[in-house]
Amino acid sequence: MRRVLVGAFVSLDGVMQAPGGPEEDPTGGFRFGGWTFHHWDEVMGKAMGESFARPFDLLLGRKTYEIFAAHWPFTEDEPAALFNGVTKYVATSSAEPLAWQNSVRLEGDVPQAVARLKQGDGADLLTQGSSVLVKSLLAAGLVDELFLLVFPVVLARGKKLIGENAEPGEWQLTDSRISTTGVIISRYVPKGPVHTGSFALGQPTEAEIARREKMKTEEIA
Repeated sequence: MRRVLVGAFVSLDGVMQAPGGPEEDPTGGFRFGGWTFHHWDEVMGKAMGESFARPFDLLLGRKTYEIFAAHWPFTEDEPAALFNGVTKYVATSSAEPLAWQNSVRLEGDVPQAVARLKQGDGADLLTQGSSVLVKSLLAAGLVDELFLLVFPVVLARGKKLIGENAEPGEWQLTDSRISTTGVIISRYVPKGPVHTGSFALGQPTEAEIARREKMKTEEIA
């Protein structure tokens, strides 16, 4: 059985749009493209190298696929050879041909197509970017690992990693390190359902009871 591994660069407020450069993805008027550039160091480079050291195929959304297809076949920088050689599974509704070598279109419902891929033999399925695709995979409970690089940046707007339709659950931290520039590099695997508890007094006060009743009618800000 194959695993789905989600790799993402995210800001403190969960934005993952256009980490690599100003022209990467300016959709929606996003003006902070390239927000990861000045934080890169050897610690991050090592962590990324480890991520690509295990056998993998790429699982990409259309926009990330187009960004990669316009870059990696035309450079010898790492990991170009890896990315060019592996199979690229692409979630897209576009009828345009997938010109990048070893590219395969996911047919029909994307989460169902990914679920079928997981049941087969082969390398792990690694996402990069692909915010829309990742949201659908999280909503369907198909993600087996999160590999997150969290940058000390607040962007306030842009495409985010986690959507409101994500499947609730707890995640277990399996690895963590910090770069010299303050980037938190972590891996998580699903742990199970969310467990809740309470620090409230055993017997609520009248003021607390009134507060609870008031909260039932208030809107989320």
